[in-house]
Amino acid sequence: MADALTHGRVLRIALPILLANVTIPILGAVDTAVVGQIPQAEPIAAVGVGAIVLSAVYWIFGFLRMGTTGLTAQAAGAKRSGEVAALLTRSLMIGLAGGVALILLHPLIFWGAFHLSPASHEVEELAREYMAIRIWSAPAAVATFGLSGWLIGQERSGAVMAQQLCINGVNVALSLIFVLGMGFGVAGVAWATFIADWLGLGFGLWLCRAAFSQPSWRDWPRIFDGPALRNMAVINTDILLRSLMLQVIFVSFLLIGGQFGDATLAANQVLLQFLYFTGYAMDGFAFAAESLVGKAFGARRAQDLRRSVVLTTIWSTATALVMSLAFWLLGPWMIRVMSKAPDVQDAALTYLPWMIAAPPMQVGLVMMDGIFIGATRSGDMRNMMALSAVIYGIALWLLLPWGNHGLWLALHVSFLARGLTLLARYPALERAIKLPTTA
Repeated sequence: MADALTHGRVLRIALPILLANVTIPILGAVDTAVVGQIPQAEPIAAVGVGAIVLSAVYWIFGFLRMGTTGLTAQAAGAKRSGEVAALLTRSLMIGLAGGVALILLHPLIFWGAFHLSPASHEVEELAREYMAIRIWSAPAAVATFGLSGWLIGQERSGAVMAQQLCINGVNVALSLIFVLGMGFGVAGVAWATFIADWLGLGFGLWLCRAAFSQPSWRDWPRIFDGPALRNMAVINTDILLRSLMLQVIFVSFLLIGGQFGDATLAANQVLLQFLYFTGYAMDGFAFAAESLVGKAFGARRAQDLRRSVVLTTIWSTATALVMSLAFWLLGPWMIRVMSKAPDVQDAALTYLPWMIAAPPMQVGLVMMDGIFIGATRSGDMRNMMALSAVIYGIALWLLLPWGNHGLWLALHVSFLARGLTLLARYPALERAIKLPTTA
């Protein structure tokens, strides 16, 4: 059966996401290496600052990807093809409007960024040049969040991978041409990303051409249906609030780590890259859970919900154990690659055991996030994140006397809290899926 819930089906969704995620750190490394050929430090710093600022701003719209995935998967599971098409149009309209808003607000955004984190005059001027070019692709970058969510909701992760490879491949190629071949410097890197973002959106729309061949995508009364728009707004707002609280946890972790000295702060920054690697590796199975759980909800099939949860969690757990083994065996080498300062290396090696323990601790939170996104239970996600943030704050208060070890333990407590609090709400999902729907 094409719709049977099997390990193969989970892998068909997850593996393309894993492969697409591999290109993300590669792109950053290439951009840094290309600009690094310019014999000054300022261009490298400017691209780094500019990319971080814009990534943080675009990250605000990450709710569009998650919210669209759950809604699309549920509409697909319920065989509501008209609503699936309407969701594509809605998500693109929201993304394009959000990008235009960023363009209009960019002077204020740039001022705020450099006010909070001042740089030297030379770096700030180059970073402003970089961001002033890239901001014009904001509509494409933000709309791509919604487009990706729509594709994942239909288990079309191969299309997401193809789009990501297109964006990153064009970006790398044009960076090499514009900077090394034509000597455009920092502006060349920015123009490469600008062109890649718009080409990537165009390619993504082409991948959705079957939807645009049907009249439903421009069924304006359905697209602007009041209850549907309000539901989408509530879900997106809940996910945004949840993400902001998550960001507070990580920002506070970094800021508090600064009180233990520069070497420890730098070591924490190096070790956080291990968490990012884990996230890249496990995202595919969380995305698979989003799609499969959403379809189970749309079809009102409790047995499919349970099997989706079990299969995706098995693979996520296996991946986490592999990551822990890799960090145990390769962690010292990875630390030496990421930092050449002996004091930073020594500090990072001291706290490496926390990274070895981290992947299994993250299984629950990663999978529960995916499951609740698919079920569009955004209120639970918001509330349990608030509770987890409180638990993290209490853990900090109790554990900080242990120094940086206590800080890392508090972060691990937050991992457990995020997973367990949502797990406590899981029975409500099974009760809800059995209720009759009014859709």
